[in-house]
Amino acid sequence: MPREPAAVRVYTVCDESKYLIVRNVPSLGCGDDLANLFATYGPVDECTPMDAEDCDPYTDVFFIKFSQASNARFAKRKLDESVFLGNRLQVSYAPQFESLLDTKEKLEVRRKEVLGRMKCQGSSAANSHHQMSSNKREYTKTLHASQFEDPHFTHVSSNKDYFPSESMNATVNLVREKLDKIQSSSDNSSAIVAPKKPRTDNRRRI
Repeated sequence: MPREPAAVRVYTVCDESKYLIVRNVPSLGCGDDLANLFATYGPVDECTPMDAEDCDPYTDVFFIKFSQASNARFAKRKLDESVFLGNRLQVSYAPQFESLLDTKEKLEVRRKEVLGRMKCQGSSAANSHHQMSSNKREYTKTLHASQFEDPHFTHVSSNKDYFPSESMNATVNLVREKLDKIQSSSDNSSAIVAPKKPRTDNRRRI
């Protein structure tokens, strides 16, 4: 039997509960089979029919209590709209049966779950950032070492032709000659400094 796409609904921690109501169960005295089916998703404390609930002909409504809300959440996600003895089950949360202690316990469990997820995400992000920084430092060290060890990075010959065209090589050589002349002239000008003329008198200049 093809399964129809279920409507999308968002549940908060207040909507979820370890108490479930299962509708559209066939009236075949299959309470034990239903309890065994839900027990595959966690310990079931109670599975009883709800005679006071309105239901369709030849169907029953069952009340199921799990030991933990996480097991009930898993069972609802897997068994809602699933086929059981020819009928499609309708599983819903029943937070109205919770006591004050049940609600407090449920909120405390969810708080611990959220804190645990935040710690895991923070530690994984810190580890990934540290790994990236270490890899970057290692790459920089390797690059610098290769540049000092490889002779191709330390000296480039000025007499070598780097282009297949003679005109391009001639242009490169011409530019290099001009640069050499400029460099030599700047060196000579810095080496030869004109001496200061000695003062011929002791008069103060205004």
